[in-house]
Amino acid sequence: MIFSRFGRIVSPIALALATIVPAHATNGGLDAQFDSVIGSDSTAHDLTARYDNALAQQIAPLAASERGRIGVAAVDLTTGKVVSVLGNQRFPMASTSKLAIVATFLAGVDQGRWSLDDRFPMMVTPTREGRVLSARELIELAITRSDNQAADGLLRVVGGPDAVSDWVHRAGIREFSLDRDIYTLVHEDGAIDPANHVDQRDSATPLAMVSLVKGVYDGRWLSPSSRSVLLGAMSRCKTGPQRIPGQMPDGVQVAHKTGSLYDTSSDVGIVTGPDGHAIAMAIYVTGGGSNHQYRFEKIGTIARAVYDGYQAQWPAGRGQVWTSASYGRAAPAQ
Repeated sequence: MIFSRFGRIVSPIALALATIVPAHATNGGLDAQFDSVIGSDSTAHDLTARYDNALAQQIAPLAASERGRIGVAAVDLTTGKVVSVLGNQRFPMASTSKLAIVATFLAGVDQGRWSLDDRFPMMVTPTREGRVLSARELIELAITRSDNQAADGLLRVVGGPDAVSDWVHRAGIREFSLDRDIYTLVHEDGAIDPANHVDQRDSATPLAMVSLVKGVYDGRWLSPSSRSVLLGAMSRCKTGPQRIPGQMPDGVQVAHKTGSLYDTSSDVGIVTGPDGHAIAMAIYVTGGGSNHQYRFEKIGTIARAVYDGYQAQWPAGRGQVWTSASYGRAAPAQ
């Protein structure tokens, strides 16, 4: 059973801080980074946890769980330092995949294939259309309210799940797979317990999702206007107030997208401190069954620990932080 291997890894969780692997690098780089820390390679014999820094020691027990796997990845968007726990293992994306759906659509806007004012139907089922709204409205509903019908409307426009996976892969992010529309995903939910098994369908690694968010933030793949549309919608997210935002101190801004399915809850986003210091993070928690509050609190606690850890590493008196992104047009291959 797949979990037997994970079970050996989850107990002695190891984390490390390192420079994040660029999104355009091959996934072998991410795997090598992870394997060098925790020994996830099947030939590894020593799975003893090793902590290279204080932040790793602080987060490790928070990410440990007897209920199921917990995956965490975060990157300081100024220094490029990354922290990861089970960061290259697959987790169900659930509605965090809507970030990729919207990004794919916005890349099409930048290419002139359609505009934000074009009107498209929401999809009630894979074959039945619903209300017709502007693309701008569909994006707002899909991100801020996690509306499945709005997301499926955009998904149909871009060409379906394969088109989204292709766009993400062309951006250099390999550990990502969107295989079903949201309607089908929800109606087939529960067939596999993500706490005990890994379903490669509709899954991504936390490191992959952090790379996706970082690339959007850095202006690598979208025009400045399209970047603003996606990040703006994430900043207005209404779902998951107890997740990444739940335990953040006053003055911290969170732009994020949540995901929920059977026995799994997640959140992916960007946390920005009062000084402008920004951190991208992806947290996927499985286990707990119907106890959603357990997963929400896990996400909130881990997110706060990651934020505090990075803030402690940020030199005092460094002053206001400004993003280094050029925001130029740098989309993946057409």
